[in-house]
Amino acid sequence: MSEVWAAVPVKEFTGAKQRLSELLSAAQRETLAATMLEDVLAALAGSKRLGGIMVNTVDPRATDLALHYGAHVMTTAARDGHTGAVNGMGRRLTAAGHAMLTMPGDIPLVTPDEVDAVVAARQSAPSFTIVPARDERGSNAVLCDPPAAVPLRFGEDSYFPHLAAARRVGIEPMILRLPGIGLDIDHPDDLRAFQRAAPGRSTRTLALLQAFGV
Repeated sequence: MSEVWAAVPVKEFTGAKQRLSELLSAAQRETLAATMLEDVLAALAGSKRLGGIMVNTVDPRATDLALHYGAHVMTTAARDGHTGAVNGMGRRLTAAGHAMLTMPGDIPLVTPDEVDAVVAARQSAPSFTIVPARDERGSNAVLCDPPAAVPLRFGEDSYFPHLAAARRVGIEPMILRLPGIGLDIDHPDDLRAFQRAAPGRSTRTLALLQAFGV
């Protein structure tokens, strides 16, 4: 089977996480976005099953973090939204003959074991494996083999449309529910859910929020 590469799209941190503005200042939100990304990259770097990591970004701080964790950085389509950035990486990975596991940079409870569980669940190509957000609206991890096996379109309500898209091309999706990957942080309720789930887990994000006094 082909190698699986992680593909992480990262927006510029300026103006990040505006839905958390009632709890955090603009500077705090930028630091939070960078810290969550580092937790995600650390989990990916700790995976035993990934062939590599790719990050699509033009943000200097995100670039430095990606390089620190051994990721390949690209900028093509980085400003074309989540879907455009992922599809840009998909084209690059297709040309290299790799499968693609894409996930966002705001799931700080993800672990190397969860990453490996997604890769281990992959079926023979063409295949599609998905981990929904905890509310079954977003698509928090998607493994496509090959990367263009299923048309991808991300957004707050992408999970069920992705299932339908896979079935339209004759692929029965493999669905996994993993608590770390499933918890992305966009809203105050997400932040509180993270704080309830994080104690006892060593995450930079929890330490940061504690330092902020949130």
